Amino acid sequence: MVRKLEKAINGEYSAIQCYEKLARMAPNETERKQILEIRKDEIKHFQVFSQLYINLTGNQLQPKVTEECPNSYKAGLEFAIQDEQETVDFYLETADGAAERSIRKAFRRAAADEQNHAVWFLYYFVKNK
Repeated sequence: MVRKLEKAINGEYSAIQCYEKLARMAPNETERKQILEIRKDEIKHFQVFSQLYINLTGNQLQPKVTEECPNSYKAGLEFAIQDEQETVDFYLETADGAAERSIRKAFRRAAADEQNHAVWFLYYFVKNK
């Protein structure tokens, strides 16, 4: 579980950085605001997973960017769609294997948010084609 939390924390940290970059590239205020709302969700997930990690290990993980964000808006959206979908699968698998209720709940909640994020990114990707 510790390794899965490390992966989740680094993934959320990477998404936080990437979505800040994507928001700056957004073609309009509406998309920028929605991407920043998604980024807020990622910050919440990062905080929850970091606390679970501290509870399990007694230590705080120093997060690192594990995936580089593309330098164009469209490529960034495509990257985000794929990343969010893969994250949903990882979070659901992790939730299913977690012994503690609080960990199961945190991963399931994050998985639902990630699925919602993927839909937003897909919408903007198709719209900006």
